[in-house]
Amino acid sequence: MIEERHTVPVAGGRLALVLHLPERKERVPCVVACHGLRASKDSDKYLLLGAELPAAGLALARFDFRGCGESSGVEEETTVGTRLEDARAVLKYLPFHRRLNGRFGLLGSSMGGYVALHLAAERGDSTPVVTWNAPSNLDDLMDAMDKDAPGLGPPFFRELTARLFTEAPAGVARHLIIQAEADDVVPVDHGATLYARAAEPCDLAIILNADHRLTDPVHRQEAVARSLEWFQRFLGKSP
Repeated sequence: MIEERHTVPVAGGRLALVLHLPERKERVPCVVACHGLRASKDSDKYLLLGAELPAAGLALARFDFRGCGESSGVEEETTVGTRLEDARAVLKYLPFHRRLNGRFGLLGSSMGGYVALHLAAERGDSTPVVTWNAPSNLDDLMDAMDKDAPGLGPPFFRELTARLFTEAPAGVARHLIIQAEADDVVPVDHGATLYARAAEPCDLAIILNADHRLTDPVHRQEAVARSLEWFQRFLGKSP
């Protein structure tokens, strides 16, 4: 597996991106991974994806949103809208890479899944998307959101008050919803709602006894395996 580090320019700053590629030299599809709040591209789940996907013939791009990890900025100044801008910048940057064939998938955990789903709907080209424990809306989570918690600043709450990005988009096809049964952050009914609102083909996978962060390695491996099968289905299987 080949690992490359890149810098992606965005308005007023830069994003840190790591690209994992198969050893084989042909051009391959790429999955772009979006992390959640108070997280980064370097969490165990994304490192595992960076190993498993290239082994199966797919590239993985993991990056830090502004204000997170190695990217510039302050997380408390970011919103769903700015995270969408960052993900768009990554998808604008990657097609120029000589090892990528221009076919992309999206994957995101928690708020990263919410962003990935909005981006898939925006693209409107049947980009396959996998969400892990993503909310179906933000209103239901407002009471649990501490306005003084790290990662959530006034711009985020102003965006919610303005009713921007408060609902996950409906009618997104090629959507695999992975939901932890014992999630105490994003309750399991959010996954069921996402599934009911998705367009065919879609699927819902409930991981029994799993928590929001998929901290049990067995649960995390199951999420990765199901995600890999989904992307192989729509982006092409390895030889």
